[in-house]
Amino acid sequence: MDTESNRKASNGRIRSGFVWKPTAGILGTLLAFAIAYGCNRKEEGIHPALKDLTEAVYASGSIYPRNEYKVLANADGTLQQKLVSEGDSVRRNQLLFVLEGITQGAREQAAANIYRQSQANLGANSPVLAELEAQVRTAQTRLANDSVNYSRFRDLYQQNATSKAELERAQLAYQTSRNDYAARRSSLQRTRNQLYVDLQNSRSQYVATGQEQGNTRVRSFVDGKVYEILKEPGEVVRRNDQLALIGSGRDVFVKLAVDESDFGKIRVGQAVMVKADVYPDKVFKARVRKIYPKLNRVDQSFRVDADFEGELPDAYYGLTVEANIIISQNNRVLTIPKSYVVGNDSVWVTENGDKKKVKIVKGAENFDLVQVKGGLNEKSVIVNPE
Repeated sequence: MDTESNRKASNGRIRSGFVWKPTAGILGTLLAFAIAYGCNRKEEGIHPALKDLTEAVYASGSIYPRNEYKVLANADGTLQQKLVSEGDSVRRNQLLFVLEGITQGAREQAAANIYRQSQANLGANSPVLAELEAQVRTAQTRLANDSVNYSRFRDLYQQNATSKAELERAQLAYQTSRNDYAARRSSLQRTRNQLYVDLQNSRSQYVATGQEQGNTRVRSFVDGKVYEILKEPGEVVRRNDQLALIGSGRDVFVKLAVDESDFGKIRVGQAVMVKADVYPDKVFKARVRKIYPKLNRVDQSFRVDADFEGELPDAYYGLTVEANIIISQNNRVLTIPKSYVVGNDSVWVTENGDKKKVKIVKGAENFDLVQVKGGLNEKSVIVNPE
């Protein structure tokens, strides 16, 4: 190629042996065409389409074990033994902790001594009853003697062999002996009754102290898993202090918080899709079991519990999750992208080259799509509001 040809090639493009050099007028025309073409494509818009639309409510929450309960101390004392650790499986009635009761041994010993003394006081060789029984026997003997003496003086008086004063003295002695004997017998019976009551009370006290001793042996109420232990050996424990947290080892459920604005859509039995960060590749299925009617004013949410179906996550207490509660499943419904909706219920459409705003009747919706129940059809052309 000669020098002239090289110069021409550097100023233009070679097309089939010809040199084409764009001018300013041509560049302007091309730019206008490109803009017009792009605008026409934007103004062309899209048509509503028939699609499957799933409407869901977002919720966040945590996973908890079923039958969760706090293990509490039933007595004051010092934690002597810890027989389980976090993560251990436990059986119902299994011994978990042993407390050393403060002054418990002294109280139990005192109650045992009182109980034994009460038994002795009411037994066959009771010194208390023996003394009273001796007094009764003495009073009975005196009564018998005074009775015989009174009868003798009465016979003598009838025979005019003694004075009336002697008879009255004998009669008075007899009546006094009779009253004393009755009083001694009453005192004996009253004392015996009181000793019986004392025996029952001391027995109850002894049993109660024995039960308190049993309260220092803390056992599990359920078959489950230990999630947390709050006391260590050597620590002082007061009655009703929490020692541990136990719940079911495999039976878990999800506790969700649903925003107040979405709560009215929730119903028992709705399907729930649950996602946890510790399982990045899994989605667990659950179903709404219970709806709580009390509003949590801290975060303006309602509590909703759901039970897992099929595969269960591992029993990690308080595992954070996110969930979608399926409100409705709509198959083959007329939908448009949510981004095309202007305000709450309007879209822009083109008809015969004119652009206008029309109202629509919305149905179910999710983050991406909105169901159109009225105002548009499959042939409608909607344009982006931007």
